Amino acid sequence: MDEKEKDFSLDMESTFTSQELTRQVARTKSRPLRLTRTGSHGSGQNTPVLPGARLPGIYRTLSIQVEETTQSFHSAPDKRTQKDVDDLSSLKYHKLTVPELLTSQSTSPTLGLDASQIQRRLQRYGKNVITPPPKNWGRKIFFYFMGGFGSLLLGASIICFVAWKPLGHPPAPANLALAIVLLVVIGIQAVFNAWQDWSTTRVMASIQGLIGAEALVIRDGKMLTISARDLVPGDLIKISLGQKMPADVRIIETSGDLKFDRSILTGESDAVTGTVDSNETNFLEASNIALQGTLCTSGSGTGVVILTGDMTVFGRIAKLSSTENTRRTTLENEILRFVIIIASLAFTFASLIVILWASWLRRVHPGFINVPTLLVDVVSVAVAFIPEGLPVCVTLSLTIIANAMRKNGVLCKTLATVETLGAVDILLSDKTGTLTTNKMTVRNVAFHNTQLLAPAARDEVVLQSSLGTCVKEIATIAALCNDASFDEAEDDFDPNKAKVNGDATDSGLLRFAQSINDVTTVRLQWNEVAKLPFNSKNKFAAKVLQPKGGLKSASTISLNLPDFKDNDYILLAKGAPDVLMPRCSHILSPDNTIVPFDASAYASLVQVQTNFASHGQRVLLLAKRYISKMDWDKAAQDEAQSLSDYITGAVHDLVIVGLASLVDPPRDDTAETVSTCRKAGIRFAMVTGDFALTAESIAKQIGIITTTQIDYVSNLSKEAESVPLYDPNSDRGLRSLVLTGTDLMSMTELQWKQALQYDELVFARTTPQQKLMITKRFQAEGRCVAVTGDGVNDSPALKAADVGIAIGGGSEVASEAADLVLLGNLSAITTAVLYGRMCFENLKKVVLYLLPAGSFSELVPVLLNVLFGLPQILSSIQMILICVATDVLPALSLINEKAEKDIMLQKPRDRKKDRMVDWRLLLHAYGFLGLTESLCANAFAFYFGFVRKGIPFSKIWLAYEGVDVEPELYAEATNRAQAIYFFTLVIMQWGNLLATRTRRLSVVQQPPVGRSTTSNLFLFPAMLAALSLAIFFSYIPFFQNTFLTRGVHIQHFFLPIATGLGLLLLDETRKAAVRRWPNGLLAKIAW
Repeated sequence: MDEKEKDFSLDMESTFTSQELTRQVARTKSRPLRLTRTGSHGSGQNTPVLPGARLPGIYRTLSIQVEETTQSFHSAPDKRTQKDVDDLSSLKYHKLTVPELLTSQSTSPTLGLDASQIQRRLQRYGKNVITPPPKNWGRKIFFYFMGGFGSLLLGASIICFVAWKPLGHPPAPANLALAIVLLVVIGIQAVFNAWQDWSTTRVMASIQGLIGAEALVIRDGKMLTISARDLVPGDLIKISLGQKMPADVRIIETSGDLKFDRSILTGESDAVTGTVDSNETNFLEASNIALQGTLCTSGSGTGVVILTGDMTVFGRIAKLSSTENTRRTTLENEILRFVIIIASLAFTFASLIVILWASWLRRVHPGFINVPTLLVDVVSVAVAFIPEGLPVCVTLSLTIIANAMRKNGVLCKTLATVETLGAVDILLSDKTGTLTTNKMTVRNVAFHNTQLLAPAARDEVVLQSSLGTCVKEIATIAALCNDASFDEAEDDFDPNKAKVNGDATDSGLLRFAQSINDVTTVRLQWNEVAKLPFNSKNKFAAKVLQPKGGLKSASTISLNLPDFKDNDYILLAKGAPDVLMPRCSHILSPDNTIVPFDASAYASLVQVQTNFASHGQRVLLLAKRYISKMDWDKAAQDEAQSLSDYITGAVHDLVIVGLASLVDPPRDDTAETVSTCRKAGIRFAMVTGDFALTAESIAKQIGIITTTQIDYVSNLSKEAESVPLYDPNSDRGLRSLVLTGTDLMSMTELQWKQALQYDELVFARTTPQQKLMITKRFQAEGRCVAVTGDGVNDSPALKAADVGIAIGGGSEVASEAADLVLLGNLSAITTAVLYGRMCFENLKKVVLYLLPAGSFSELVPVLLNVLFGLPQILSSIQMILICVATDVLPALSLINEKAEKDIMLQKPRDRKKDRMVDWRLLLHAYGFLGLTESLCANAFAFYFGFVRKGIPFSKIWLAYEGVDVEPELYAEATNRAQAIYFFTLVIMQWGNLLATRTRRLSVVQQPPVGRSTTSNLFLFPAMLAALSLAIFFSYIPFFQNTFLTRGVHIQHFFLPIATGLGLLLLDETRKAAVRRWPNGLLAKIAW
């Protein structure tokens, strides 16, 4: 390694060691989770921290979220994340001069890196990719096989092997065949589980374009476009407008107007200026650092790659949200509960058989059941109770629904989460860009106490009135104190239609300015000397300019200020009115004269601001003042004070030119989406960082707030004795509540309890930390919470939510933390909720369809055999064939059932009460459907299988000591009876299938064919497929010899059709009674 490479190596190694900060992080991680404002941006007090570890204000919220997320999913500190967590204070790249930086990176400012350097650094630092979380393949494979019913089936298979050998005397081939078949079933389930996992991974791999995919670099003196994956530390990279930064980059050259949108990392909506040098001590605040994932919104430049892959700020934060989420979804909980119910029933009946054998049959009838037969009976009970086809049905059904959702603009990452959507009863939604278009437009301007709509303001300019002069002046300030610019790349450039490069607020101001004066002409009259970008501390932006040709050439701004000279400077400012008004001393009146900004003028302007904000508009104050050349030159030569600090201090004694209000209109489909969700019983709450009045106004426009009486924190009692819980069916009427982030931090537990019971909620001026707090508060109330978000800061809340919904085009971290990604507008969420409810309803139907034949009717022959000495008229092999073959396709056809017409008018499912499998469903499955099928199948099997073959029923009843019938004849009769029982169940399931399609509606109201909104084209093919599989395994000689299956007479195809229709008619009668008497006994026990 040459000396330059050694320097580079030492620099990189020293960069990532900070024992002092690591100890501080360890102390932070060891504390219990607390939802406090301590140390967060905007808090009243800060906990002392290490000077080197102090984060800038805009990142403090992020650090708190990281702490909360880590604590939420790990009870003890994670050593891996402890090493990676934010030792960013030790980074020194932003403090180095450009020559020092180039030397430390061993790179040339004109040639870049050479091929040998690139190769060595690729080997050392790897590709520029964020490492995915490690996969525990051993655990995955284990649960592929043992998840769900796998462990029970494996135990049953082992018992069959034991019954075959060594207990079998002689070994029964049927027991060996059953053991092998059970292993095959386990393998099939494992394949489907692995396929589901693979398909989920493939879906996630389809999310592209979240960070820069390509980069323009200089290598060996050549300009090359390479994959962002191939970047290495030291690469010389070109930065251009609209580029997403592919790595952390130190800026070494700028065009002067370079700016970056860091909102994807910090949540800040205002762009940050990029510079060559920075006086900031903290790496994260440095303006000469461009962070990976941030967007270049203005200008161009050159930089040196300093951090790649996992070592970038983006990569470090991603690690904290990339740990495996072990929280089970509601569907997984329901499946687990069902498994426990089935396992408990199987264990109970198996134990009963063993107890009966040990205490009665073994002593009284020692030759009836030997030990191998007993073991096979126990296995038969397990096989009877376990619907082996359920895991396959669940996996395939979720995949079908997930693909349908994807076609409707919803990317479902975790298939099991689809069902959870059906239980969502509170949706916490962002405002900007989610509920609104994120396209700002100037709606009004105001001068003193005079308000004008934007079109009227343009008319005043045409009329050349004194008010028109004021309009021209405010438009000029909007053009000059603005970092947006028109995209002039098009051949026939039209500024009125051209694309604007810049943030939404500046873009809106620029278009307004262009409608009054030609922006290019205005800007050519001025020299920009210095500027102060908008930031969350100051909440204003300022620029210092000097007229190029003196006052006359810059006549669009009235400079009738005392002592102003041609070579003096003018300072223009725009920002939040409540911040700038205290810094103002004069105001421009509508007659274009400057008057003192007294208490009366202050009250008048505040009233105008409040009026604008109450209509959902963002209000900006535009002001000016002059700076004498002598003062400016003195400040420029003062090395003890930076120009930015001087400008900040110079923003005082301003003259208010006027107010401009901008509106970000709601999306066209937002109101309908909110209405649909509310009709579905889902509370739709807004969580935004915007002002309360603006948020409240937008909420009224889109239907989040519909009442005239709105409560605030002052209406929340601190001494209420009891708080009635939220009830959507209450007669008390709708109640609305608007809270701010400041309110949230001062509220008591009792006030929180009251707030969460409101019907209509708006949370304004909130931080991402508070969004997480709100999410957890609702979950603590037992609510199923959905959260929308698109930034890195949202990832903990997205992960904590029951359903995290990321907006397409947001950060990769948010997409990974979320369960769903909306590829289109928010209206896709209603489609997702519909499919989520359909998923639960249809899976409930699947379970109900599988249980009568695949569980109850399989158990009855075993019990009749043990209790009454009757031959077992359904073999264990046939039980498995029903579960994994003949019942699967009809069950899957139920997944394609259309939603019942009132599904989006029903309230969300209560996860604590409305279970997938409850006593009502079991009663219907076993006590009605199963009992009916079993009675019919037993009657046909015993009558046609034995009585019609010359074996009276009396001979096989209580035949514990054997049957006085020729063994071969008896064995063949048993095989025939088993075939009749088998075919009866398969065909009667057709009636079960048609009856189970709907829970409340008649087959006439929701016909399976002939109506597009209700038809299910998969239904009848699935019936025929089930019958075909039964014929295949019963008529092929190989299976007849191996599994002892048999064919049946033609009458045993038509008799079950008749009884199946009878079953359908009985269920139609039951549904009619439920609809006729909704409060009757049948309605109360209806599934």
